[in-house]
Amino acid sequence: MIRINLLPFRAARRKENVRRQVSIFILMIFLFSAVLYYYTSYVDKKIHRVRQNIASANTQIARYRDKAERVTKIKKDLDNLKKKLETISALQSKRRESVTLLDEMTDLIIPGKMWLTSLKIYEARVEVKGLAYDNKIVADFMTSLESSFLFSNVDLKTLELKTFAREFNLKAFELACKKKPAAAKADQKGKK
Repeated sequence: MIRINLLPFRAARRKENVRRQVSIFILMIFLFSAVLYYYTSYVDKKIHRVRQNIASANTQIARYRDKAERVTKIKKDLDNLKKKLETISALQSKRRESVTLLDEMTDLIIPGKMWLTSLKIYEARVEVKGLAYDNKIVADFMTSLESSFLFSNVDLKTLELKTFAREFNLKAFELACKKKPAAAKADQKGKK
């Protein structure tokens, strides 16, 4: 029988298989490294773009924040200005009202027989203090106030006798009355 030695052939085949597996392994490592490199580059570019967008957004935020702060300041200044204008218009109307009330009050005084010592004007009422020769003059003054278009509900708070320089006896009086709502209308009639 003839014997053939196949061992060198099998050994060569094994070496070839090992060489092939090693080259496939090295090729796989190379391909994996290349894919990993390209993926890392792609992710880095994406991160770089996102950082640029964030930086751009931050600069826009800073620019718009300044504008928003200016707008807020302007709105606050406008509110303050509106409040000041409302205060000025309220003071203007109060000033005219006070002048109208004082003018009407001086028209109602009985000249030479009575004098006003104090006039206080509040939101809805007026307090008057003064001196008169007698009770009838105070009563006439109260009646004229009642019939006036500016005053109502005239009330005598106090009436007392005061002596001046040991010779003159005068009646000191204190009145309270309400302002009529028509006072504003009369004020506007006076303006025209």
